[in-house]
Amino acid sequence: MTGSGSPALELRAACCAPPSGEALQAPAAEELAKVFRALGDPNRVRLLSLIAASDSGEMCICDLTDPVGLSQPTVSHHMKQLAEAGLVSREQRGRWAYFRVIDGTLMAAAKTLLPA
Repeated sequence: MTGSGSPALELRAACCAPPSGEALQAPAAEELAKVFRALGDPNRVRLLSLIAASDSGEMCICDLTDPVGLSQPTVSHHMKQLAEAGLVSREQRGRWAYFRVIDGTLMAAAKTLLPA
């Protein structure tokens, strides 16, 4: 033991440094959690990946069902979750909805948690 403090106090002082940055406030944490919840389902990750990999940068919902092997209503549900999380934008064209990845959402989410 060094100094006059107890070993337990010295150990605590060495390992429990206070955070050096600012922690997320509750509203910001909830918004960030939406993004991560949306990505918590492998089907939604695949759908996002399909759209991002498309030549045009967008895909019609009618073209998303076969690659993931899900019904159109199920794909619509997953796409709604991705849209509400700010990961994709939706444009209605007649009968069909087209989706596009929103640039920067994933990077912004990662930067929120990672130190500068």
